[in-house]
Formats: sequence, structure tokens, C-alpha cells
Amino acid sequence: MWFDRPGRENTDRTLELAYERGKALGIEEMVVASTKGETGFKALEIFKGFKVVVVTYHCGFKEPFKSIMPADVKKSLIQKGAAVVAATHALSGVERAVANKHSGIYPALLIADTLRLFGQGVKVAVEVSIMAADAGALSGGDIVAVGGTGKGADAAVVLKPANQSDMFDIRIREVICKPRDF
Repeated sequence: MWFDRPGRENTDRTLELAYERGKALGIEEMVVASTKGETGFKALEIFKGFKVVVVTYHCGFKEPFKSIMPADVKKSLIQKGAAVVAATHALSGVERAVANKHSGIYPALLIADTLRLFGQGVKVAVEVSIMAADAGALSGGDIVAVGGTGKGADAAVVLKPANQSDMFDIRIREVICKPRDF
């Protein structure tokens, strides 16, 4: 499935397509990027029977020592059955700080830019799968991973996840949907 353009207007259809494909493949885990929780709640509604892992920004991403996802939202997601992971971005992290201070380009940033050849949402889907794996929230079997461009979700993939230290063992098995123009 190809969306004409990226954006949050694709969220519901992305989650529906991702659920249908995951169910058809017998997958039981999904990871979804969600900044403030809205996409995470939608994923919980749709992905019945799946383990749902919601991944959000690390504390301090926008403002030092402040979380972007409100504590009450995180608590509600957990109460509804999601695992919630707040972690440093796997494909930038400390390298972004070094690049900002000293300029230049670094391996993780190159990997992120290479994944963006498929669109921001695909890059995010891969990245949140790494973050969820590093948090111990995944079993190691194939998952459905969902990401977006800005707000909402517009890309979904089936992949074999891996921890950051074994990142090159990730296998993107299928692209379920993504924007055509980005």
C-alpha cells in the first residue's frame, strides 16, 4: 500500500494494514512510535491479541529533564496493556550531540539517513524496534513495527528485530505501507 503523501491522516489505515498483515503471518508482537500517546492508544484498540510496545522519546529530548509523554498518559497506556519504552534514539543518540557540537557525520546518522531513503516513517519503525529490543520488551521473533513522519503513523514493516549492538542482524522482511512522496 502506498499513500500519496506522509502524515497523520494515514494513521488509522496504517494500523489496520499492519494488524491485518501481522495477523496473517501469525505475529504476536508490535512496536509503535508514539510521542504523546495518541497513536499508542489507537494501536491498543486495533492490535487485539498482540503484545503492544509503545516507544516514545527519551526524557530531555525537547527540554532538559522533561518527558514529552505525560506521566498520566504513560500510566493509562500501561493500564490498558501496553509496554511503554522511553529511550534514547537508537539511530542518533550521542552522535547527534557530537555532530551538533563538532560538525561532521557519524555512522548512526548515516544509517538513519540511509533508512530515510524509504521515508521517515520506515526509519522510525526500524529505530523504535531497536529501542524496544534494547529495553527488553521483545522476544526476538518477527514483529510488526510502525512509525511516522512527524505526527501519527504512515509506515509499517514486518521485521526481525535486534538489539543495537547487533543492529546489522535486523531483517526488514516486508514493507506493509509507506508514503510514496516524502
